[in-house]
Amino acid sequence: ITADDYPELAEIARAAVLCNDAQLHRLDDESWQMTGDPTEGALLAFATKVGADPAWVRETLPRTDAISFESEHRLMATLHHDHAGSGYIYVKGAPERILEMCDRQSGFQKTETALDVDYWHLCAKDAAASGLRVLAIATKRVEESRREVNFSDLEGGFILLALVGIIDPPREEAIAAVEICNNAGIRVKMITGDHVDTAQVIGARLGIGLGKTALTGAEIEVIDDEQLRSIALEVDVFARASPEHKLRLVQALQAAGQVVAMTGDGVNDAPALKRADVGVAMGLKGTEAAKEASDMVLADDNFATIGNAVHVGRGIYDNIRKFILFMLPTNGGEALVVIAAILFELTLPLTPAQVLWINMVTSSTLGLALAFERPERDVMHRKPRDPRESLLSWFFAWRVLMVSVLFMAGALGLFLWEMHRGASLETARTMAVSTVVGAEMFYLINSRYLYKSVLSFEGLFGNRYVLIAIAVCAALQITYTHAEPMQALFGSTDLSPDEWLKVTLAGTFVFTVAELEKAVIRVFRYFDGSCSSNA
Repeated sequence: ITADDYPELAEIARAAVLCNDAQLHRLDDESWQMTGDPTEGALLAFATKVGADPAWVRETLPRTDAISFESEHRLMATLHHDHAGSGYIYVKGAPERILEMCDRQSGFQKTETALDVDYWHLCAKDAAASGLRVLAIATKRVEESRREVNFSDLEGGFILLALVGIIDPPREEAIAAVEICNNAGIRVKMITGDHVDTAQVIGARLGIGLGKTALTGAEIEVIDDEQLRSIALEVDVFARASPEHKLRLVQALQAAGQVVAMTGDGVNDAPALKRADVGVAMGLKGTEAAKEASDMVLADDNFATIGNAVHVGRGIYDNIRKFILFMLPTNGGEALVVIAAILFELTLPLTPAQVLWINMVTSSTLGLALAFERPERDVMHRKPRDPRESLLSWFFAWRVLMVSVLFMAGALGLFLWEMHRGASLETARTMAVSTVVGAEMFYLINSRYLYKSVLSFEGLFGNRYVLIAIAVCAALQITYTHAEPMQALFGSTDLSPDEWLKVTLAGTFVFTVAELEKAVIRVFRYFDGSCSSNA
């Protein structure tokens, strides 16, 4: 379809080009590149397809003045003069806003008739119900001397040229990301300036607000803050919303105890982005004001990236907890060994140099492997944690104490056994050090999952860095035990195969008890969840 077949398209295309800040460039490889707002880019693409040359149109009707789009006014207006001096105002915006300014409509072969308001409202509603973003385009001729365009110039006298329906299908990854966020306990809400019918259709395609009503900006205006606090928790789609409405919604959700992340790209989004707990600006089409007000910037403007960030962030937080739960029992076990020896007036099972060996060489080598742990498979099926929740919980205290006692029992038990059998003090101490290090290697595998069992191929062999760390640590401990320079430095001595077997059994004991403890916790959490669901 071209303007040659339908002449009225030429005027519509001209308005689409002139009342527009986007740019469309043809690259050397014959592809097209758009800069600016995607909606305006779509209008330029339409004009180009019907035969208009945007550069030529803008040259023949240069812009004299403009009113930029503001969500408060829901329109954009530009003033142009041709080379003959004639002036024209072109406007585009929300259909209900533009129709208020029109008293005539352009018809076939550029004929003008009285505006059929009901017809155009019905067309706009039908298009919005199909998921189209609907814009109205209109024009008005002004005197040659007019060099500025003011809101008083927009009060009437316009000719409606067309309604334009634009569809921006949600990306498949965005639909999947919304579902992932919902499974992770993250409520996704959509706040848009589009028509309420358009917002509901697009929301339904994304899986947002299914079976629920949408709230409009006009309705938000008449609701007080207390009412909005409860309504904002229930409603997921907000239409015809202004920046002030976005800010109120963020504040209402925060007042209801929610942690709010807000996305935005415009200058007017800055207050809501700044007020949100996590402001997220668009990196490609976002304004500098939005980026400055935000806590983070999406480099690819893709909502799925937010879901990926949550996935990785939860994995990192888990790894921090795993590292702490691995390192503290190691130090706790050593401390309990020394404290027990002092309390019962026993020979110290560990010398200061041997404690330093455990802490500086073996523990550090093993603990670093947990930094490379991938997020657990169920990480996006958990509820968000309370931000006020302490990292060191009662569960942490219990597990640190339990594993520390296991380390102490293994090391001190083998030390006393060897001393009772008449072994030398050096042999007994070497057994104690090797037991602590061996228990660390076994407990490192336990630490890969906080609650899940590691008794699977993935659990035992899924992290190659853990296997490498264990191999390096084992090599270091063998060197510590059998290398003469190390024996001279740390007072260690050779161990027989039977003694190494005892060390291995002590480590296996720690591994087994830790797995049993996780199994008991899983059972209690299962029944606690069942009771809560039934309640």
